[in-house]
Amino acid sequence: MSVRADSLADAIVESLEEYAGQVADTVKQAVNQVTDECLQEIRQKSPKDTGDYRKGWKKKKAFENGSQLRNVIYNATDYQLTHLLEKGHAKAGGGRVAGIPHIAPAEEHAASSLEEKIRRGVSGG
Repeated sequence: MSVRADSLADAIVESLEEYAGQVADTVKQAVNQVTDECLQEIRQKSPKDTGDYRKGWKKKKAFENGSQLRNVIYNATDYQLTHLLEKGHAKAGGGRVAGIPHIAPAEEHAASSLEEKIRRGVSGG
């Protein structure tokens, strides 16, 4: 591809916009993959008493535009239990129930996984 000197700036801008679009698509794809993986990890590690809490984990798209995507993972059935089960809580008759960390480890794993997927996707390998 040959470019004349007077249209060089336009050619550079066009190339950069194309690259930015490819990077945005890569990032969005990585976000969706990592959200699904994180959701599965939280479901697997969630405490199972009746199973309602474990089955209640859902994901939804919170925001999307041309360059950004934000997904949210939440518990649709027993949202009020998430903090109590994750961190532990006091018993009514005294004493304490130990927490069962299942959200924080999945979040940490998702953050590192997302970073890795984006790096691999942007570098092309």
